[in-house]
Amino acid sequence: MQTPTNRAEQNWVLGVTALASFMMALDAMIITTAFAAIRAEFGSRVETLQWTVNAFNLTFAVLLLTGAALGDRFGRRRMFAAGIALFVVASAACALAGNATALIAARALQGAGAALVMPLAMAILSGTFGREERARALGIFSSITGCALIIGPAIGGFITEHLGWRWVFWINLPIGLIAIALVLARLRESFGPAAALDIPGLSLVALAALALVWSLLRGNAVGWASAEVMGTLMSGLVLAAGFVFWELRAAAPMVPMRLFASRALASGMSASVLFYAAMYGVVFLLPQFLQTTLGFDAFGAGLRLLPWTATLFVTAPVAGAVVNRFGERPLVVTGLLMQAIGLGWIAEIVNPAVPYSALVAPLVLAGVGVSMAMPAAQNAILSSVTVAEMGKASGVFNMGRFLGGMFGIAALVATFSANGGAYSAAHFESGFAAAMSLAATLSLAGAIAGLFLPARRRIAGAAAPQDA
Repeated sequence: MQTPTNRAEQNWVLGVTALASFMMALDAMIITTAFAAIRAEFGSRVETLQWTVNAFNLTFAVLLLTGAALGDRFGRRRMFAAGIALFVVASAACALAGNATALIAARALQGAGAALVMPLAMAILSGTFGREERARALGIFSSITGCALIIGPAIGGFITEHLGWRWVFWINLPIGLIAIALVLARLRESFGPAAALDIPGLSLVALAALALVWSLLRGNAVGWASAEVMGTLMSGLVLAAGFVFWELRAAAPMVPMRLFASRALASGMSASVLFYAAMYGVVFLLPQFLQTTLGFDAFGAGLRLLPWTATLFVTAPVAGAVVNRFGERPLVVTGLLMQAIGLGWIAEIVNPAVPYSALVAPLVLAGVGVSMAMPAAQNAILSSVTVAEMGKASGVFNMGRFLGGMFGIAALVATFSANGGAYSAAHFESGFAAAMSLAATLSLAGAIAGLFLPARRRIAGAAAPQDA
């Protein structure tokens, strides 16, 4: 796509892509405060309910790079509109689901739609604005997406409380239809360099992730030493090794393994996977704890997440601005230590009678910490590659983010189930405390991974980190 000279056209592109991104991000968070209502209506176990998130994360993560390749080959505007349409259809299927299995399948379809929309939104936006204006446009785009992550739980709680949880998904229909009409009316068609689809790589990573998560899910139910768990665990490890082997030899790899030769990318990815695992697991369980143990309604639970989620709005821009001065390593390590302390603090004090006010300080501490670490880790990853490879590096980062989130939810739910349950407030609290301890441990491991990030000279505007 040629960069338009028409300012109005640029504004339309920014508005339409931000609207679609807002819808995807909102849907990822809006469901968090509806889990208790869904569990009550379907009579589902927490272990089953986690797949409403994990199915979305799995299809999104493994199809993300494929979505970008389809846009390059068949037209970015065309595939962008198709992704929104698929997301809208899947949202209607979620709203109409009669049981947990149908809801999980529809959520997987939503993830496939989002995997088309999100990378193409960035590609279309980047192709529309020149280099001088691109950073400002991407900043506005990211801020709008970030707002969805912050207000999503509260909006989901309000809708669930007053209209029912199914309206969490029905709300996507008018937004999506308006977005499709605007895409077709206001966006130009564009194409990227034709790239072969890595179908074997796609299949191997999807099956590996599914097998590994399944082993975590079934461990408490059938025994960690059972043939089912050990078989799926070994299968997952073999498939993961096969994925690496294939990517090393593929002519057009989905994930170029040579990128991991960079210490900045390898350390940044390791830290990111670990802290996103902790964060997604907490996002899944914390709203249910606020409702099941502390007795808040869905809207009240959503509002009470704001001391944690709203820190992103304040902290992330500051962290992004100072990363060139201090380097990524101090921000990642300090931030993840803060998240580890905050989540460990919660694990120590939770009980059925704990006042919500006692949770505010550790929630703020954990939120500020991870909001420092996120932009620094992403900057380390993207700064470690050439401009031509930033698209691949961004895809690898986002794939790792969502796969890490999926494993984090599975691991925290397995810990929750081994130490408690959803049968009563006291049972939920016992499982929740154990899961928060694991989340704190994952955050600490992320801080240790961050120590291996290369040091950065304190020169403003430095183009790349320097190995220490």
